[in-house]
Amino acid sequence: MFSFSSDSDTSRRCVLVNGPVIVGAGPSGLAVAAGLKEEGVPYVIVERADCIASLWQKRTYDRLKLHLPKKFCQFPNFPFPDHYPEYPNKKEFIEYLESYAGHFDINPKFNECVDSAKYDDVCNLWRVKTVSGIDDSEVEYICQWLVVASGENADRNMPEINGLKDFGGEVMHACDYKSGENYRGKKVLVVGCGNSGMEVSLDLCNHDAKPSMVVRSSVHVLPREVFGKSSFELAMLMLKWLPLWLVDKLMLLFAWFVFGNTEEYGLKRPALGPLTLKNTQGKTPVLDIGALEKIRSGEIQVVPAIKKFSCGMVELENGDKLELDSIIMATGYCSNVPLWLRESEFFNKNGFPKSPFPNGWKGKGGLYAAGFTRRGLSGATADAMKISQDIAKIWKDDLKQKKQKVPTHRRCISTF
Repeated sequence: MFSFSSDSDTSRRCVLVNGPVIVGAGPSGLAVAAGLKEEGVPYVIVERADCIASLWQKRTYDRLKLHLPKKFCQFPNFPFPDHYPEYPNKKEFIEYLESYAGHFDINPKFNECVDSAKYDDVCNLWRVKTVSGIDDSEVEYICQWLVVASGENADRNMPEINGLKDFGGEVMHACDYKSGENYRGKKVLVVGCGNSGMEVSLDLCNHDAKPSMVVRSSVHVLPREVFGKSSFELAMLMLKWLPLWLVDKLMLLFAWFVFGNTEEYGLKRPALGPLTLKNTQGKTPVLDIGALEKIRSGEIQVVPAIKKFSCGMVELENGDKLELDSIIMATGYCSNVPLWLRESEFFNKNGFPKSPFPNGWKGKGGLYAAGFTRRGLSGATADAMKISQDIAKIWKDDLKQKKQKVPTHRRCISTF
């Protein structure tokens, strides 16, 4: 890597990188960096936050645990410590990620937010411009490969709802929610019924708040465990022998045995089975850890879609009106790739690769994507292994050619 500053503005630097630039130091970016490290390929990893895995460290609630058993959420050849529970909590998972980064000597450049990244057709290189979150200084990285690992959940999704600005009370996204401790006795509307919406509602209940949860559309709720085994693990086991449609039927049968008919509680199931829906639309089923029991008892009130908000109140589509103290938007997250990547051939407007898994990891001109599979850490590590191996092969081939002939302008840049 070689850098120099502009004479006219010392706050702007240009950095020539002999390897890829990785955008994002979450699990996906860390996995790519570790793979490159093992292959002996240099890299630069930039992260807009001041820590690795900022989603986990800064934008999750206190009670969060992994939804899947730890063996499905670990990096290849780097298992969780034996003393960790089957479902590690937030603190334990962060410690695991930090241990992983330390083991592979991964040192991201923190507080560097990517402002733009575009391919320079003249020199056949990527130009990645970042802005410091500390002093607004700018850096332009020039590299042969760009790995987009900013994640599926880079930014909060805050939908516009009629009258929300007139509500007058507290409105926050679930990423800012930490605990129900400050909501005792308060009437709280949780907008969204995914895993976050269910868990926030449950946490509010456990702190003696009065949550109502908006269920606007159909949702699959599955028990986290069946017959003492993880539902996910059981589904993966059955898929080795049975077709997808039959596994879907069996998973719904197990759910019926455990929960009964969830439609009786206002939770209508989608027409597609849970695994089919996940594979085709990326929608994750809710793995219940106690919220359904609270819904059955009436401690969590399920309500239909919102018509409009007014001062201290919400009017629902069925005409009911509820007085509220607070609103928590468990409305999910979105990719921020379209905001900074100047490219339209590989990525869709929604910030996901156009090609579905398992073919959405590599584009043209040295562009890669890690962690956009909607398949959690297992999908991210699958991408990371392919990306690091692919880059390493090209990098090593280039290295061999450099020893045999005079480097071209392109290779000159990458040798600094």
